Amino acid sequence: MADNTKQPLVAIKGLKKYFPVGNGKMLKAVDDVEMEIYEGETMGLVGESGCGKSTFGRVLTRIYPQTGGEFKFDGKVVPQHFRFNKAARIDFTKNVQMIFQDPYASLDPRMTVGSIIGEGIDIHGLYTGEARKERIYELLELVGLNKEHVNRFPHEFSGGQRQRVGIARALAIEPRFIVCDEPISALDVSIQSQVINLLKELQDKLGLTYLFIAHDLNIVKYISDRISVMYLGRLVEVASSDEIYAETLHPYSQALLSAVPLPNPDLEKSKQRIILEGDVPSPIDTGDYCAFAGRCHYACDICHKKRPALVEVKPGHKVACHRVTPDHLNAADPIDL
Repeated sequence: MADNTKQPLVAIKGLKKYFPVGNGKMLKAVDDVEMEIYEGETMGLVGESGCGKSTFGRVLTRIYPQTGGEFKFDGKVVPQHFRFNKAARIDFTKNVQMIFQDPYASLDPRMTVGSIIGEGIDIHGLYTGEARKERIYELLELVGLNKEHVNRFPHEFSGGQRQRVGIARALAIEPRFIVCDEPISALDVSIQSQVINLLKELQDKLGLTYLFIAHDLNIVKYISDRISVMYLGRLVEVASSDEIYAETLHPYSQALLSAVPLPNPDLEKSKQRIILEGDVPSPIDTGDYCAFAGRCHYACDICHKKRPALVEVKPGHKVACHRVTPDHLNAADPIDL
């Protein structure tokens, strides 16, 4: 669990990632995101497909350079790219790794499992000879595989086993922070819980910090200490996982949660589903207004003219909505929450 009295391990302010699409226009995949992640915690990141979650994760691992903003890791500013500083890149990747979404595409089919896991060890010069071999065996056992798998190729494994190899690869250089980019979405439902429980066990054992990206809100609640909700490249709500589920404040977050099925059939039948009308606006050259205004039942004039800031409306609970403020929450009838 995070200790929020300390300096955050990951501190992000005004982070942007834009892609040029021609004619001087920009696709704003990540737009002015602010986030803090504390050592030992899991920050969940949820939102619709295409909202910028995976792009955000790839910026944090420097697969993509950021367009603007600031990213600090353990109090130090991370350069936009490491093109001219290989030593800085080695130091950064030693601490920050990624578990990819698709275990079928993220493992080189021409490499054995031992080579895949050992590649990072070799790059960082952590172990050699017999110690390297023993470290690979140790990692395989840590993720629920065994040393007999070391000379096999990825095509010889199931999806769940491949993802375990991907997890072992990420752990090989003993990172402090791991971006989990929808690590179970490509797996059978029967395997998903095994991988989630493995990630939790590894976090407890190794003191890892996660950014867990997903679209399944039940999974995110189970594994996360706090949850950030993203819409069209911007964060609209941040709170503890219990708070998000108990008192959702942003209209978009409410709509997402209303779509989560309940295990109790009677409660599921009586639940009121929030249906969003209208289309998601284009992320190309978005204006300086609330991106959700065109689909929001509570939108007013200011929503179409000014972008709401992400502000703390309750202790530990941030919302980006003109209609959700401390004054509104203390009123007799704020938004129909």
